[in-house]
Amino acid sequence: MPAKIRLQRHGRKRYAYYHIVIADSRAPRDGSNIERIGSYNPNTNPATIDLDFDKALTWLANGAQPTDTVRAILSYKGVMYKKHLLGGVAKGAFTAEEAEAKFEAWVAEKANKVQAKKDGLVVSSESSKKAQLEMEAKKSAERANAIAKRNAEAAAAAKAASEPAVEEVAEEAAPEETEG
Repeated sequence: MPAKIRLQRHGRKRYAYYHIVIADSRAPRDGSNIERIGSYNPNTNPATIDLDFDKALTWLANGAQPTDTVRAILSYKGVMYKKHLLGGVAKGAFTAEEAEAKFEAWVAEKANKVQAKKDGLVVSSESSKKAQLEMEAKKSAERANAIAKRNAEAAAAAKAASEPAVEEVAEEAAPEETEG
């Protein structure tokens, strides 16, 4: 029975998450599986991957073939690198301790990269929020200035409209004084 490590779709429309499963290659995508070894949620940034490292490594060593996407996930988590190192130990290229040291160094470097990406996302999110707030404050100030200008013009127009009436009354009163 040819075993495959593949994704099994779950979730609702346009919001899928996946189980990483070991299944017979002839079984349907969402059909029966032999074992579930993890989950993958691409809806978060960065994507959330929960994987049983030891089971994945065991199944790879026993000949299970991962699909392209699962191969990328396993590479991201270091399962493929660990398998590669174990192959080197089996061939006698280096010792198991050296392989473990190389793998630990790789895991530490990977953790730093992931943390840097998360920190970068937080910083960019905060800076975009700050820029948005500044832009909204600028627009609000422009609107307030426009309203104040409009109100000042209306007040000036009302004052100008009331002044000619006073002048007309003064002009009407002035000719009566000269006649008498």
